[in-house]
Amino acid sequence: MENVKVIIWGLGAMGGGMADMLLKKKGVDIVGVAGRGKKIGTSMYDYIKTPRGDRPEVLIGAAEDVIKPGAADVVLLCTDSFTRQAFPRIKFILEQGINVVTSAEEMAYPKAKEPELAGELDRIAKAHGVSVLGTGINPGLIMDLMVLIWTGCMENVEHIVSRRVNSLSPFGPAVMEEQGIGISPEEFYLRKEGRGERHLSGHVGFAESVGMIADGIGWKIDEFRQDMEPIVTDVDRKSPYGFAAAGSVAGVAMKAWAVKDGQCVIEMDHPQQIEPEQVGVNTGDYVIIDGTPAVHMVNSPEIDGGTGTIAMCVNMIPQVINAEPGLHTMLTLPVPRAIMGDMRDRINPEKKIVK
Repeated sequence: MENVKVIIWGLGAMGGGMADMLLKKKGVDIVGVAGRGKKIGTSMYDYIKTPRGDRPEVLIGAAEDVIKPGAADVVLLCTDSFTRQAFPRIKFILEQGINVVTSAEEMAYPKAKEPELAGELDRIAKAHGVSVLGTGINPGLIMDLMVLIWTGCMENVEHIVSRRVNSLSPFGPAVMEEQGIGISPEEFYLRKEGRGERHLSGHVGFAESVGMIADGIGWKIDEFRQDMEPIVTDVDRKSPYGFAAAGSVAGVAMKAWAVKDGQCVIEMDHPQQIEPEQVGVNTGDYVIIDGTPAVHMVNSPEIDGGTGTIAMCVNMIPQVINAEPGLHTMLTLPVPRAIMGDMRDRINPEKKIVK
């Protein structure tokens, strides 16, 4: 079998990290990179950590010139957070007959907010015999799939708290903008109320994580709500892609609640900020489930969000290629695991598109 062929669309912090990871793996080739603007015509190696060495050159091209029928087995799409924004790009890839793994947070469980678009993506994928998956560290693993895995040892589930205290430092400019890093608290509240110049989304994915958990264990949620407050720093903080001066916003404290039969049954708690260690904040991932038996899972420090998202997208490539055509979530595919051998060994030869 020939190597698994991958195209990366969007060579920012996440896409670039996926390129670096793929170049360390056996049985897989990066055959193209799609980008825009000044990056077109330049080398992929100008934007990643791995030196080219004696590897074949990979020049960045426009999506329509790079993503064509038979060009690759899968496209890693790293351009958007929201299903509605990512939809045209995913649709285009699927129509070329190529599988998609996207880091768009809402695509982890798109029917939570965009059921019609989710249905359309499922139809398009099936019509072209390919699959699409949205995944990452969160949503995709930490605050949803991991919760569901722990319920697998329980006779009864009464109440769930999923908490992630994490650093935003590994993420790129788009995430810094979504979180409002560096703006004033006053501007934060204006944007929160929809009165600022730019949208403030905070963490994207609570509705998706709650939807995945509830559907996974069979709960019918009557009410879902979420809120966010600014984390204001008293010292200057600088990350690779963000800066917050003292007195400005260094992160967002996000919370969400899901109600069933008048009782809150799922709580999401997610304070995230750049350089939390600088102010003595210890990161970590926590799953607390009341029921029989009770679960109290602690992982501290947190699983690095950047590395985790990169690895989840790359490690799910075989599952997506092998999957039945259609829209998938982490509930419908085999569990993620590291690829320490040859990626080709994970691929069903009958499913591989590029011969």
